[in-house]
Amino acid sequence: FLLVWNLMVPVFGAERKAAKRLKRRLSRLSTQEHRTSAAKMLREKYIRELNPIERQLETFPGMDQLALLIEQSGRNTPAHRLLLLSIALGLAAGTLVTFAVGSIPIGIIAGLLAAAIPFMKISMERNKRLARFEEQLPEAMDIMVRALKAGHPFTETLRLVAEEMNAPISVEFGITFADINYGLDVKQAFLNLLERVPNMTLMTVVIAVIVQRETGGNLAETLANISSVVRGRFKFQRRVKTLSAEGRMSAWILVLIPFVLFLGLMVTSPDYLTIMITEPLGIKIISVAFVMVIIGIFWIRR
Repeated sequence: FLLVWNLMVPVFGAERKAAKRLKRRLSRLSTQEHRTSAAKMLREKYIRELNPIERQLETFPGMDQLALLIEQSGRNTPAHRLLLLSIALGLAAGTLVTFAVGSIPIGIIAGLLAAAIPFMKISMERNKRLARFEEQLPEAMDIMVRALKAGHPFTETLRLVAEEMNAPISVEFGITFADINYGLDVKQAFLNLLERVPNMTLMTVVIAVIVQRETGGNLAETLANISSVVRGRFKFQRRVKTLSAEGRMSAWILVLIPFVLFLGLMVTSPDYLTIMITEPLGIKIISVAFVMVIIGIFWIRR
């Protein structure tokens, strides 16, 4: 059930394709920029201060991406601790299920699902935080527009956003203001912001700022226009969600019915389905049914 749920989130996500395009664009931008080595130096210093076991965990492949995911979720948990928690949950759940059911394959599956729980929670918190950031962005741009029209320098508008608004946008704009204040180039500081907050709307703002810094123009008017477009986009998305609510609810019900029915039968008539999880043929049937459910999810989404 958790595996299907984890697959449904990206499949039914409205911005899945946009997120892929953003990832490719960020990758191209990062290869074009001569990025500062400060982040690399800080990470090397951070790893040196860990004990040998934690240092070994931090050198595993993908730990940099995991640390970025945790940062985007708004947490301060070290990546190695999340990995240790995942391993501990996986081992505990796998051992308990293996002794309770008497089946090693089912125990392994249970362990893998339990190990995925911390990563799923971090991913959900990250998506929630990014959505909150996008909701705050139009108001932040309005503050910047008013400050620019009042004669404030551009970097000062970032400080005003950091002081007058709530997290997470205040935190991210505060970091960007500090980067620029300590000598980092405006373009690189905003690319770093876009890396910390991968969002299509923010990319529009970043591109507008970078182009204005290089070619000139009325930045206040540009930001005001982007703010109006973003608000219209939110209004349109809410209307689409309202009109498609019945269809989306039907899709969720159709996908969840097999699992609810299975659990209901296990509770009311446990002997009826015991053969499905004890006989090799029953496990094969469950596997085929699971693959068909996944195909059904993609078909419904299509």
